[in-house]
Order: sequence, then structure tokens, then C-alpha cells
Amino acid sequence: MLDVSTLDNVRKVAPALEKYAQGPLADLWRRPGLAPRDRSIITLAALIARNQPAELAVQLERALDNGVKPCEIAEIITHLAFYSGWPNAMAAVAVAKDIFARRNIGTDQLPAGSPPPLPLNEAAEAERAARVGQQFGAAFPGIVQYTTDVLFLDLWLRPDPAPRDRSLVTVSALIASGQVAQVPYHLGRAMDNGLTEAQAAEAITHLAFYAGWPNAFSALPVAKDVFEKRPK
Repeated sequence: MLDVSTLDNVRKVAPALEKYAQGPLADLWRRPGLAPRDRSIITLAALIARNQPAELAVQLERALDNGVKPCEIAEIITHLAFYSGWPNAMAAVAVAKDIFARRNIGTDQLPAGSPPPLPLNEAAEAERAARVGQQFGAAFPGIVQYTTDVLFLDLWLRPDPAPRDRSLVTVSALIASGQVAQVPYHLGRAMDNGLTEAQAAEAITHLAFYAGWPNAFSALPVAKDVFEKRPK
């Protein structure tokens, strides 16, 4: 959904785009398959992953209105520094800073640098670490060590957002940036964390509008394979 001034600008450049913005795009946000809060999380992840700060400002405001907490926005940006790159996260910080200031969101509403971590699934982490270590540890010890110590023993154990939402951020960013090779593991993890098959399908539908049809369609066979291989 675009505001009146933005729609007026669109109308002066691309009248058909205004039609689609007020039609299918507006309808997308009303589809019942995902809550508006989830749709905002997906949209923020896609925009940060694709480094699109102009649209990000509008969607950050919308996310706050849809119930995404400031601490969750801060954590989404932090998480995507690792999954979409530090420069994209810093670009998002510059946009969010002004919106937080305008809304009087202070540091008391933001997460601590080192909060008490969530419980670790020790068996699952041991299996993941062993598999990655066997594949890549001898040739690439640095990234394998950072992956264990920084990502899976720290970042993924931060309590906000909840694991299901953190997984939704990750899957959305991967699809938005065309990184479908990483989708099977993270989509499976998202579903282990509570994302349903129907919600995952609707997330890809949403991403078709915000990351483009080619990225969404590239994810379809990958997601379908994950769905089919999961225990019923």
C-alpha cells in the first residue's frame, strides 16, 4: 500500500503501475495466509537483503504499525548483516535511525548486546557442525569456525525475534537475493521452528511482488522438494 503522494508520483510516470499498486499489491496484504506482521517481516527482510533503502523507510513505518517491535527490527537488521552483508545492514541502520527518532524510540526499547541466550539444541547443533566441518573444515577453517561460534552459538540464540520469525527473515532474505542453494536447510529449520507449509508458500507468494517473479519461481521447486521430503 502506497500513500497518496507516492501514488500521485507513480501516476505521473507509470499509470499502469498505480493500477497494480492499488489492485494486486493492495490485495496481497489482505490475503489471510499470513498475518500483516509476518508480511512486514518478510518485506523488511527482502528490502534489506536487496539494499533498497527508499522503499525500506515506508515499510519500516508500516512494520511498526503492524506490531513488529523496535527490538525485533533491530534484531532483523543485525541478523541480516550476516545473511545479506554488513553494508546492507548499515544502509538499513541509516534509514531506521530517523524513523526511531521520529517515533521517540529510545535505546530502552532495543535489545541488549548480549542478552541471555535461548536454550541450545545440542544434538542438532552437533550434527550441523560435524557435517559442515567434514565438508569444508580442512579447506576453509576460518568461515567454518565463525559459522559455529558467531552464527549458531550466538546470533541464532538471541531471544528476539522468536526462532520461527528469525527463520522467516532468513528464508525471505535468501529467496529475495536469489540464494536458493541455501534455502533447503533454512526452510527446513523454519518449519522445525513452527512455520507451516501454507505459511511458507504464502511467504514466497509475497516475495514475488517484493523480490520479483524470477526469484520467487526459482524458489518454488526448492521449497516443493523440502515440503515433499518432510515427514507427514
